[in-house]
Amino acid sequence: MKKAWLTLSALALCLSAGGAMAKEYKELRFGVDPSYAPFESKAADGSLVGFDIDLGNAICKELKVTCKWVESDFDGMIPGLKANKFDGVISSMTVTPAREKAIDFSNELFSGPTAYVGKKGGVTLTLEGLKGKTVGYEQGTIQEAYAKAVLDKAGVKTQAYQNQDQVYADLTSGRLDASIQDMLQAELGFLKSPQGADYTVSEPLTSDYLPAKTAVGINKGNKELQALLNKGIEALHKDGTYSEIQKKHFGDLNLYSGK
Repeated sequence: MKKAWLTLSALALCLSAGGAMAKEYKELRFGVDPSYAPFESKAADGSLVGFDIDLGNAICKELKVTCKWVESDFDGMIPGLKANKFDGVISSMTVTPAREKAIDFSNELFSGPTAYVGKKGGVTLTLEGLKGKTVGYEQGTIQEAYAKAVLDKAGVKTQAYQNQDQVYADLTSGRLDASIQDMLQAELGFLKSPQGADYTVSEPLTSDYLPAKTAVGINKGNKELQALLNKGIEALHKDGTYSEIQKKHFGDLNLYSGK
């Protein structure tokens, strides 16, 4: 009986400790790569702006917590998350099977396809048309996975960059024949900028390497934060905040698939 009592006591102690260890979030730190307008970028005054930024701030407001943004190159997001540099990643991070092995995700934030960008009247923006040409991409993205698995094997030369601004800098300088990135980012960010005026975007690309759904990336097994973020995201849809933010950045375009 004594042994059974000790076992029950130990169990009670563990349950009690588990309850005490439940984290009460007063601040949420989000990792972001601000080189991906209109989703995340910097205004002239240095402040962070964009669709993802507004969504993250709105989630924090719904949850009554302070929002803190931590800048990082995109390929440092998952390592930074694991090193506890931030609690979550809100930076147009697509949900992929490979990433799901390393981290967990919230419910969907938005969805969008991938496309090529090239100069008007330049190379044909298809896999066949890009053979022997050089295409740039941002490291750590789904476009990198596609470049290595598809473009490299098809005879397309590919070049990696730390951030999207560097990709566009080499594209406009002529060092690249094309770039590959989120289609909406290209259409509503780069193509609407002065440097992108003479460029065009391809048709959306279809591939298992290019899923569309993005979400908040969080550490594996953090069910508490996952539930908290999902609660905040659901609230944005219920009270119309999501629609307001979406309209501000994209007009009548709907980026939410509801999946």
